[in-house]
Amino acid sequence: MRRTVAGLVIAGAMTVGAGVASPVAAHPQSSTAAAFAKKVTAKNVLRHLGQLQKIADQNGGNRAAATPGYEASARYVEKTLKKAGYTTERDYFTFDREILDAQTLTLTPAAGEPVSYVVDQMAYSASTPEGGVTADVASPTDTFGCTPETWEGVDVTGKIALVSRGGCSFAIKGATAEAAGAAAAVIYNNTDGLLNGTLGEGNGVGIAVAGISLADGQALVAAAASGPLALTLDVRSHTETTESFNVIAETKKGRDDNVVMLGAHLDGVEDGPGINDNGSGSAALLEVAVQLADAKKLNNTVRFAWWGAEELGLIGSTRYVADLATQAGELDRIATYLNFDMVGSPNYIIGVYDADESTYEAPVAVPEGSAATEDVLTGYFDSIGQAWVDTEFSGRSDYQAFILNGIPASGLFTGADDVKTDEEVALFGGTAGITHDPNYHSPGDDLTNINAEALGIMSKAIAFATYSLAQDTSAINGVSGPGDQPVKPKPGKPGKPWKPGKGHGAPGHWDKAA
Repeated sequence: MRRTVAGLVIAGAMTVGAGVASPVAAHPQSSTAAAFAKKVTAKNVLRHLGQLQKIADQNGGNRAAATPGYEASARYVEKTLKKAGYTTERDYFTFDREILDAQTLTLTPAAGEPVSYVVDQMAYSASTPEGGVTADVASPTDTFGCTPETWEGVDVTGKIALVSRGGCSFAIKGATAEAAGAAAAVIYNNTDGLLNGTLGEGNGVGIAVAGISLADGQALVAAAASGPLALTLDVRSHTETTESFNVIAETKKGRDDNVVMLGAHLDGVEDGPGINDNGSGSAALLEVAVQLADAKKLNNTVRFAWWGAEELGLIGSTRYVADLATQAGELDRIATYLNFDMVGSPNYIIGVYDADESTYEAPVAVPEGSAATEDVLTGYFDSIGQAWVDTEFSGRSDYQAFILNGIPASGLFTGADDVKTDEEVALFGGTAGITHDPNYHSPGDDLTNINAEALGIMSKAIAFATYSLAQDTSAINGVSGPGDQPVKPKPGKPGKPWKPGKGHGAPGHWDKAA
């Protein structure tokens, strides 16, 4: 998962009773959807997670994009879906992947052993020359270094600029330091932990820019106050064209002109097994798909997606939507999209994307129908007396490409690296003052990192929403009932008028999984 957005407590969860009717309770499909939700159990979802953990253990400890662990994860999803009766498809895409060649920061004192610091080359940063840049450091007058004035009177020519996070973008800091004469720039965090940042594509900064932790930055500032330093920054990378894929499947039942789509990213980071992020969403979605295969009647087609390369920049979902956009009518057939990215956090919240902006003003345009999609989830929680909170509708996960193309969306989230508040503890239990997932993007994100209670709550909510929308999306787009049922050219395909492209990895190319 790439977003790190907290959900603050709202008046939680409208409680059913006291004369207040739940919108879910009034829905004609609510009782059937509730019965379906009971079929999706935490036990079965945990069984899928156990398989993903085993896969990570057998493949270098991770399931990252374009690795054997990802391939094995996809094969497990495909095998499980095929056993349930689905036809699965691989949607291939290519992308430029950054490969690290060097990433070190070393202080060589006049006497004693060299001191090494953990450093991270910022995304879209230039590289240092081979062997790195060795120089003294210089800091601006205000620590931030956002304007030329902050470097006035400071001798930074040929030196490594040492600046603090805050005040402006990393790209501005790098460009300003470069204009002042710096040979490279190191930005230290303004909170605990290593600073992982990005300059943004096309930033125009010609020097290498890297991030370090707050503690290391303060140590270097203190050392520089005692005299010149010999600091060597060696951060080098290159890009390679890489191929990965999404796994897609859809129900055989349901009208093709009104598709409910649900997705979760299957890849994790390279630093760990990725069991909560995002094995949890992937496993919950898989179990919902397995159970839905036995449904006797679905008015709408339900399409499931397990996205690739989310952790590298939402690549799989973005390419998928871009491909659909080139085909007349394909995006119009998607009634709504629901995203499930981290639904088993150990110090969890029950978060719902705030599509109606009742708590947060969204930093992105919210497509019409998104609030009604959110209502299906919050209405379910209200109907069972489950507290919930809003989490910002930021577009910083795989629903981004959908909302940018006007497709309604919502989703669920149990928290990542935001600190749990006392108010959240009052609603959900857990521990205040630590993050929702202390093992976020780390080797500790393994099977022991899952809160089974949170996973069970969210899995059933996913199931309820899936079944409800499979029968009726009238609140979202005015479409209800089975309508005309065109014959699908092939079960599991995205549906008419899909036309395969030519060549391996070409836009629109679908490869039938082995």
